[in-house]
Amino acid sequence: MEFLVKKAMKGDSEAFISLINKHEISMYKAAKAILHNEEDIGDAIQETIISAYKSIHTLKQTTYFKTWITRILINKCNDIIRNNKNIIFIDSYKEEGYSDQTHDKLEFDEAFEKLNKDYKLVLNLYYVEGFNSREISEILNENENTIKSRISRGKKQLKNFLLNNEEGGIINAK
Repeated sequence: MEFLVKKAMKGDSEAFISLINKHEISMYKAAKAILHNEEDIGDAIQETIISAYKSIHTLKQTTYFKTWITRILINKCNDIIRNNKNIIFIDSYKEEGYSDQTHDKLEFDEAFEKLNKDYKLVLNLYYVEGFNSREISEILNENENTIKSRISRGKKQLKNFLLNNEEGGIINAK
């Protein structure tokens, strides 16, 4: 993969496209942890790709391409949040076949959505994207101990919500 990054840095657009294709799912999941609207997620990813293409020559170490592009994506997501502060979105849901697995996923998604956005982001970067706490601290420009704390607190809130939801209780997961 470093070979593709080096080629992209030298202006090879095919190599850049290959890199984006390899990271598109992880970019989507990271954006989804921050943004709730599919159109905004698409906009953030598109703006990230354009920005990364224009500035790939600024990447200092090829091994940090994923970290670099994730940082750009998070900044683009935060820009969209700032621009959308006064807009209210009505989510539309597609009906699906119902199963216990669907129910569990819906419960988990509902619990995850109730988490503080900082907890959602670090849990997504840690568990879904596979970044370690040091890498997440670099991406977010935060102290590594702060990141470890957010991972721990986010897990605890998620667990509490899911356990209390099973028992019919409600917890305030801020």
